Parts: sequence; structure tokens; C-alpha cells
Amino acid sequence: VQLQASGGGLVQAGGSLRLSCVVSVRFLGDYKTGWFRQAPGKEREFVAAIWWSGRGAAYADSVKGRFTISTDIAKNTVYLDLNSLKSEDTAVYYCAAAVSTWAEKYDYWGQGTLVTVSS
Repeated sequence: VQLQASGGGLVQAGGSLRLSCVVSVRFLGDYKTGWFRQAPGKEREFVAAIWWSGRGAAYADSVKGRFTISTDIAKNTVYLDLNSLKSEDTAVYYCAAAVSTWAEKYDYWGQGTLVTVSS
């Protein structure tokens, strides 16, 4: 299983970005997929996850109401829409996939994509 994340960049505070993650699997609906981020000098943290072909989703409190996770099963792609960005959202964002919807551990990870929010 391979994951390819893209869409990061430099954006001003209050702006928006869309991150994409293409997952090389037969049927994306069989996996839980998530986004994590790691800011400089900090530990990696959970951002959002989606499962059951989009019927289930969860968000970290810090992004709830500003970020939206979605999936296009036909394209094997998971998206993360980042809105109302703040400087504290600056981080490398990683996508990941888990075989089990109920597992906390993710089995596969993609490379990161850097999001930089300027104030």
C-alpha cells in the first residue's frame, strides 16, 4: 500500500488549502484513512480521519469547524480542506491508512506535505 500526499504550500492566515492523498489500494472503502501533522519541535498529532466510505469521520478539537475530510472512492483519494488557517496550523501533514476501522494504529503512511501559514 502506498500513499501519496500533495497540496501543501504557503498561505496567509485566514486562507485555505486542499490537501490530497492518493492511496494505492483495490478499494479505499475497506480502509480507515487519516491525516496527521507534525509541527517543528512538536510530536505528531491526529488531525482527522474518515471511514466506511465517508459515512464516519472524526476531527481533532483544534481543527473542528475549520477542516473537512472527505473521500472520492472512485479516485482512491482522500482530501483535507483546510480553511480559516492559523499560524499554529503550520506543520508537515501526513496521510495514513489503517486496515481496521477500530484500530488506533495506522498501518501505512505517506510522505508529508508541508503547510506554512504566514501571519
